[in-house]
Amino acid sequence: MNTVIYPGTFDPITNGHTDLVERASRLFDRVIVAVASSPKKQPLLPIDERVRLAKLVTNHLDNVEIIGFNCLLADLIHKEQANIILRGLRAVSDFEYEFQLANMNRHLAPQAESLFLTPAEHLSFISSTLIREISRLNGDVSKFIHPAVEASLIEHHQQKH
Repeated sequence: MNTVIYPGTFDPITNGHTDLVERASRLFDRVIVAVASSPKKQPLLPIDERVRLAKLVTNHLDNVEIIGFNCLLADLIHKEQANIILRGLRAVSDFEYEFQLANMNRHLAPQAESLFLTPAEHLSFISSTLIREISRLNGDVSKFIHPAVEASLIEHHQQKH
């Protein structure tokens, strides 16, 4: 059985992320979307909310699981018996960092191969960072994220004011 882990902070999960999960679900037996706690990155939304939203936007996919994690990815790969690490590439500028990660993961988790997918062209410019900033400034992000994700961002920003 091929089990793929798609790790990330998903802060927030975007239509680009969802596109990659949907395509991975057609390619692999089991897809685990692993939501990283990432306290060093100081995520906008708490991990429980990011996990809840990821579950909501992928609930139409039977072979997709959503989990939160706060350990080394290599340890999670071993625990979940995954053999593939899925990473998204939006632009050439992503490649150098992703190449470093793939090489490090090859050393830490040699049983898993890194696989790179690109989002659909019309989604390739979307990033969580841009979505956070636009929503913080009350911009319209409805074309880039699921309505429940948008509602969560709006609620978060209203609580901050």
